[in-house]
Amino acid sequence: MIDFINGSTIENAKKLLGKKLLIKRLNKWIGGYIVEVEAYLGIQDEAAHSYKGKRTPKIEAMYQSGGTIYVYTMHGHNMLNIVMRPKDVPEGVLIRGLQPTDGIELMQLYRQVEKFNLTNGPGKLTKALDITREFNGKTLNTDIIRLDELNSLIPKKICVSPRIGIPNKGKWTNEPLRFYVDGNPYVSTLPKKQMKDTHTTWKY
Repeated sequence: MIDFINGSTIENAKKLLGKKLLIKRLNKWIGGYIVEVEAYLGIQDEAAHSYKGKRTPKIEAMYQSGGTIYVYTMHGHNMLNIVMRPKDVPEGVLIRGLQPTDGIELMQLYRQVEKFNLTNGPGKLTKALDITREFNGKTLNTDIIRLDELNSLIPKKICVSPRIGIPNKGKWTNEPLRFYVDGNPYVSTLPKKQMKDTHTTWKY
């Protein structure tokens, strides 16, 4: 089980891969397996919203206890983050890719697309799951958002890379803080030649 208070943000980011994220919409749980994440290390991290202890009403959720949901908007798209560490230690993990399993038809209705394009990106998956700003400040494993750790999968291989879209942030631009399931087609920006059948990307 993931320790959202005392665990390392980087290690927790890796542990999130294969966990099932579920959102309640229209009295139905929809979602799937997390396949791509990015870690953000708070006050020291130039790419984090909380860099140098910045604290505003918009990012207040980042300063809450681990397991709090932080949703922000970028280029018109909502971004889903799970806060890590104790209260007032503003670190978190961005969910970037999801392999859908539950309520796929409803997700397709929200996104109007099919196959890998449905949830292979942070803005795509929030639209497919109808994640709005109402989730900001909510607590994981409550009435509208859950992380199913019991029915999870184990990645065959976890790949590591710099985060995506982080220019001009000094050493933090190239820090290896993005983690993803090797070859899973729901990983964002994955070249087609690297895509594998979803079943082959997990240990069974």
